[in-house]
Amino acid sequence: MKHLLLGFAALALSGCFGEEDRIYTVDEIIADEALLAKITSECRNNPGALRQTPNCQNAGAADWKLRLERMNRALGG
Repeated sequence: MKHLLLGFAALALSGCFGEEDRIYTVDEIIADEALLAKITSECRNNPGALRQTPNCQNAGAADWKLRLERMNRALGG
């Protein structure tokens, strides 16, 4: 009985932490400008702790890709 209750408690608590640990792909970040702005802001506010996290790396890559696309359009390409 004790193990069953412990299992239910662990299962219930695991649902509380799912969204924060989500790793977004570069394409997902490119598609959602608000998400790009949010992640970029968080990463710039705490670069020592967050710079090497997957979401910061992917947001940086997404930002770079969007900048290149804008430059290409501006140059008529």
